[in-house]
Amino acid sequence: MNTQKTMANSIAIMKTFPHGVHPPEAKEATNQVKIKRFPFSPVLILPLSQHTGKPSKPIVREGQEVARGQKLAEADGFVSVSLHAPASGVVRRIALAPNPVGRMTPSIYLQPFPASSQEVREGVPCDVETASPDEIIKAIQDAGIVGLGGAAFPTHVKLKIPEGKSVDTLILNGIECEPYLTTDHRVMLEQKEDIFMGIRYLLKVTGAKRCIIGIESNKPDAAETLRASIPPGLPATVEVFKVKYPQGAEKMLISALLNREVPSGGLPVDVHVVVVNVATAAEIGRLLPHGRGIMERVITITGPGVHKKGNYLIPIGTPVRYILEQTGVDENISRVFLGGPMMGQAVSNLDFPITKGTSGLVVFTEEESARNSKKIYPCIHCAYCVEACPMFLNPSQMGILAKKERYEEMAEQYHLFDCFECGACSYICPSHIPLVQYFRVAKGILREKKAAS
Repeated sequence: MNTQKTMANSIAIMKTFPHGVHPPEAKEATNQVKIKRFPFSPVLILPLSQHTGKPSKPIVREGQEVARGQKLAEADGFVSVSLHAPASGVVRRIALAPNPVGRMTPSIYLQPFPASSQEVREGVPCDVETASPDEIIKAIQDAGIVGLGGAAFPTHVKLKIPEGKSVDTLILNGIECEPYLTTDHRVMLEQKEDIFMGIRYLLKVTGAKRCIIGIESNKPDAAETLRASIPPGLPATVEVFKVKYPQGAEKMLISALLNREVPSGGLPVDVHVVVVNVATAAEIGRLLPHGRGIMERVITITGPGVHKKGNYLIPIGTPVRYILEQTGVDENISRVFLGGPMMGQAVSNLDFPITKGTSGLVVFTEEESARNSKKIYPCIHCAYCVEACPMFLNPSQMGILAKKERYEEMAEQYHLFDCFECGACSYICPSHIPLVQYFRVAKGILREKKAAS
């Protein structure tokens, strides 16, 4: 009864942001399934570029035996992170491997030892009590930690507060508004001690005086678990949000929680905030006290085409084909998404590995794809996309300009680069116009022009 009263009070004051959409959540198949450890595949494929920024630089050679947790590649500059061996084994090749869109990228092929105990070597601990902010930032970079919510931006770069800026609030993002995915939900339930330790590191490195953990109301067990477990003296609270997409976007979260607006082209630090995904915080709290690097992550494997749906702790570099063989899939699968169906990426083949930024694999059958495949009609100027856009842009007009290839006008007059490609406009469009795909193409062309100039 007390729990029900607490949740009723939380729901009464739930926060949210203007606009947005309400796609089906589709989380019930996995949100109560505990995390299971996944077996090692015969070969692990480790791209040197699985984060925003410069690829890591190999420090091993072909034929070399390595121990689980050993550094395989080091950061090549500040906007880069290290790469570690997910298993004890032998480096078979350093060569090109396919990425999700079919391009080839330099990678390390690691063959795990079948009979190895796969114990993890202990590194040099980073003590949260004695380490300086710069030492914590270096430890996070050495651990190879990136944003695990999907963006894969190097976490240490986000935590390096620019001179003249300050942070008063750390927000832990446990919203997980993307349909189908329940990775963060299970991490909040099963790794709460790691999350709280991660908060200690994050508060110290950012200088923030408080931490707020944001969770949508469709995860009441996670909200209550964390709220009841906050260690004494830790300046952390839990806030419950209405279920709406894309509530988990940084700018939406800051607006709903603090009523602060990140300026166009700006960053959360411009309004004295740093936002970190809960799974990323958990990795910081789990790895830094032992001086270890990230070797595995929790991934939701789900969708109509998957037999053994669940949340799995999977070694980085595990090929998608091997994952689907182990979980079982229907014979008539047609599309596989990295991440969720709203912001995720449909893959071009199954022979690439999961990376640090892979939060889920969602598999659809031919029947499901056929139901969702709809003819594209001309824009009817209904303004549904305008009402849905969380950034208050005009997707309808931008789509018309994109079709006419007037990309500069889209950027200069309609703030194209304020779009973070949530897909709300495409989802709500009654004419089924793939607006967000148009915007991605426009951005890519403008970036290429800028690089060539």
